[in-house]
Amino acid sequence: MANRTYGEIPGYPVGSTFVNRTDLAASGVHRPLQAGISGGKDGADSIVVSGGYIDDEDHGDEIIYTGQGGNHPVTKRQIADQTLTRGNVGLARSQLEGLPIRVIRGAHRGSIHAPAEGLRYDGLFRVVDHWPQPGLDGYRIYRFRLVTLESSDPPPPPPPSAPTQASRAEAVIQRIIRSTQVAKSVKELHEYKCQICGVCLMTPAGPYAESAHIRGLGRPHNGPDVSENVLCLCPNHHVLFDTGALVIDAEGTVRDTLTGDAVGQLHLDVSHKVDWAYVDYHHETHIR
Repeated sequence: MANRTYGEIPGYPVGSTFVNRTDLAASGVHRPLQAGISGGKDGADSIVVSGGYIDDEDHGDEIIYTGQGGNHPVTKRQIADQTLTRGNVGLARSQLEGLPIRVIRGAHRGSIHAPAEGLRYDGLFRVVDHWPQPGLDGYRIYRFRLVTLESSDPPPPPPPSAPTQASRAEAVIQRIIRSTQVAKSVKELHEYKCQICGVCLMTPAGPYAESAHIRGLGRPHNGPDVSENVLCLCPNHHVLFDTGALVIDAEGTVRDTLTGDAVGQLHLDVSHKVDWAYVDYHHETHIR
């Protein structure tokens, strides 16, 4: 796993420019000297949009980005299928984890959003959707839809040009999930298994789970972002827990608040010390 830095790089605000890829790599804003994606199986932290793939679409606050692989270095045409590996799985992983992506645009004639020369850092984006489809050259490519970090635009379904049901088109769509290093460490500790049902959801980009703050962050709950206040849950149980449909009693029994029935026992790990004061707060808040 690479030592990646997600988010802004100190000293390089939005609009920072770079003479070439060597200058860009030295800044740490995008470290690879050639690859357009800085990423691997742990996630991706930056991409360069420079017209290297004919299927790319740059709409300013929205980018439909073509994954890496199968591209002829001279003609820029696709000559082989892409796979969900290397930087491609990194971008998919960043979607699952809600990790921010630094977007750098390089000078090229194919976009009005590209700089006139050199490269320019254009801010943080997030991956909201990804899917495989035949590209303009007929080979399978992976496409990634990115929007600005602050965008409230929900992910759309795959475009009409995507393969039909008969060719088993795959797409991953994600709700906006708050992601922190604390949340990631709790999920890794539980091997992405839900602490309520024990299920680990496996996607083509690896395991998926969500982090649930027991005492909510921000007003009016003002809970802290610490591991003692975080549970690893599947999406279904995350929603049920956040809405108070499920609570945890003093014995660690998970209960349905609508029926009072026991759903099961909270799975605990000796390395993950849950603070029961937060559990009690959640219980008292949602029991009427």
